[in-house]
Parts: sequence; C-alpha cells; structure tokens
Amino acid sequence: MTQDRQAARGVISMITPDPAADEARRRGLRRMRTIAVSLLVFAAVVYVATRGQGGFLGFVNAGAEASMVGAIADWFAVTALFKHPLGIPVPHTALIPKRKDELGRGLEEFVGENFLQEGIIRDRVAAATISARVGSWLSNPANARRVADEAAELASIALGKVTDEHVRGFVQDALVPRFREEPISPLLGGLLDEVVRDDLHHGLVDLAVDEIAQWLVENPEQFAEVLEERAPWWAPDRLNSAVSRRLYREIVEWLLDIRHDPHHHARRALDSMLRQLAHDLLHDPDTQARTEHLKERLLDHPQVLSSSVDLWNALRRSLQTSLADPEGAVRQRVLAELSAFGSRLVADENLRKRLDLVAADAAVFAVERYGAEITAVITSTIERWDGKEAARRIELHVGRDLQFIRINGTIVGGLVGVVIHAASLVL
Repeated sequence: MTQDRQAARGVISMITPDPAADEARRRGLRRMRTIAVSLLVFAAVVYVATRGQGGFLGFVNAGAEASMVGAIADWFAVTALFKHPLGIPVPHTALIPKRKDELGRGLEEFVGENFLQEGIIRDRVAAATISARVGSWLSNPANARRVADEAAELASIALGKVTDEHVRGFVQDALVPRFREEPISPLLGGLLDEVVRDDLHHGLVDLAVDEIAQWLVENPEQFAEVLEERAPWWAPDRLNSAVSRRLYREIVEWLLDIRHDPHHHARRALDSMLRQLAHDLLHDPDTQARTEHLKERLLDHPQVLSSSVDLWNALRRSLQTSLADPEGAVRQRVLAELSAFGSRLVADENLRKRLDLVAADAAVFAVERYGAEITAVITSTIERWDGKEAARRIELHVGRDLQFIRINGTIVGGLVGVVIHAASLVL
C-alpha cells in the first residue's frame, strides 16, 4: 500500500512539476481564504454589536446573522469536497478522496461525449486553418530553409545509423529468403511481354546501336587490330587488312541500317526472340527451371552480399555529401519544393480545402480508433492517485476560485437576511 501511494504521488508530482507555480497557487489560496474568513468574522462582530437593537440597527443585525449563516454553510460545502469539516466524518463529505474513481470515470465520459466527437473535431480543424498557416509559414524563405536544414540533418543522422551489418542482415534475412520463395520466371516473363508489346525496348536498341556505331567510327584501328590478332598465321597481311576493312565497313553500314530502319530484319528477329523468351518464361517448364536455377546460383553467390553493402555505402556517401552541403543538389531541391508547395498553398484555395479535409479525416480516424484509449488515461491515472493527496492537489488548483463561493454566500446571505427582516416587519 505504501509503495502504491508513493507511486501515485509520483504521478501527481509529474503532472505539476513546477514548485514556483505551486507556491503561487498556495499564496493565492491562502489570500482568498483570509478574505472569506475575515468577512465571516466581520459579520460576527457586527452581529454581536447590534444584537437586541431595533430600527436601522435591527436590519444590520439581521443581515449580519444571515451573513454568518451563509458563510458557514458555504464553508461547509466547499470544505466537504476535499475533507471532513473540522475532522468530523459527516456523511457525504470528503467527496473527492472517497469518490475519486467515480469522478475519474465521469470525467472520462464527459470528455469522450463532449470533446471527442466527429462534428466538434471537424469544426476545430476547420477553424485552425492548418493548411493556410502552413502555406504562409513555408512561404517565408527563412522558414523553408529551416525545414530543409532540419530534414537534411535528420536524414544524414539516420543514414549514419545504418551500419554494414544492418544492410547485410536486411539483405540476407529479408530480401534473399523472399526472392527464394517468389518464382522469378512469371515476373520476368510478364515484364518482358509488356516491354515487347509496347515496344519499350526499341529505345534501348537504338541506344546500344548508336554507342557501338560511334565506337567503331572513332576506333577503326582497334577494330582492325582485334580482327588481325585472330587471323590465320598463314594468311598474307594484305589479305587480312583487306578483310578487316571490308568487315569494318559492312558492320558500320549494318548498324546504321538498323538505326535508321525501324522495320529492319534484325529488329524483327530480336522482337521475335524476346517474344519467344517471354512466352517460355511464362509457359515452358524447362525455361522456368533454368531461370530459377540461375536465380538460386546468383543468390548463393557471396558477391551478392558484398555488392549490396558496397552499393549502399556508395549511395549513403553520395547522399550524405550532398546533404552536408547547404548549396548541394538535394538541399536545393528540397528547399525549392518546400517553397513551391508553400506558395501553392497560399494561392490555391481548393488545395487548402482538400488538405484540411484530409487533416480532419485523419483526426477523426485517430479519435474513432484510439479515442477510448485516450480518455481511459484519465480514469487509470486518477485510480492510481492517493485520495488525500489528490484532494490536496485539486484544491491547490481550484480552491482559490472556490473561496468566491464563501464570499458570495456571506454577501448574498446578508442581503437575504435584510429582506427577510423587512418582510417580517411588514407582516
């Protein structure tokens, strides 16, 4: 029990961790209590001084008497919330220490029913004009630069936290087993079929033909050397040179014909070969088996892991270098996109409405999904509080305002006393 109370006090202390604020509240509570008690004492003195008097003083005496009654009654009501008045265990007193759990559940229901409702949430999100504020804020170049700098720093730190072992473990434990389980033949066959059907490979063919033809045009001597090295030893040099020149001209002309003729027979032959390969990958068991075997050999090769780590390190170094440079391409791109997005938010009302709607939908979804857990924090926290300590903390926060009840009771009671005395005289 002692440990539970200490834990509860620890929870309460975390709620109001500022001793200076607590001391200010304590001084305010004492000041208002002093005022309320002073009014009661003043009414008592007036009552004693005017007791048995008639005329005007009779009205004063009646008002003072009623003021004392009102002050004492309201003192009892306020005190009964937090403790037993005068330490006497009167029924229905010390309500907060006794019924804090019920109060917690009631507060939970109150918050859930009156605050965590879809209509209220949507109204508050709409009133907040989140997208307009974000747009105005991002339109300031200094703010956009700040976001870009912070994002770049966080991204650089995150990249630095990923070690070679992390990458190796991810590839070995996550990617490779997944690739082993997933048949690759249907994927490659479907992809290749789409590529051939849409003629997407023609651009690659043009690029390859251009590069090869360009190399041949710029390096005829090297081409001739390669051919002559493989020429028969018994063939005359003049014949080898003539054959090499003829082959060179034929190959260059052939490549140029392919480049400029979209219906060249070589292109048609390549299309036919690719279509057949796509068909075999999708439907031929032997081709599928050979493809899966090749996949297994590649996955078992130790170079897969080392190449993955090397590729990641190269990518990370490149990104970190660019992120570290305030004028680097990555930061400049992020800054430009942020500024453009902010300007668009300011100018485009429809975009703001869509984003505000998305924000409202997200807030409503979060409340509908987690609202019960959020409000349950109120009950679970209050249930862990020690009753007396909870009463002292709550009184410290709201007790000063509650003293106005005592002050009003004293004043209103005196006025009511005067009215009743006047009515008694009339009757």
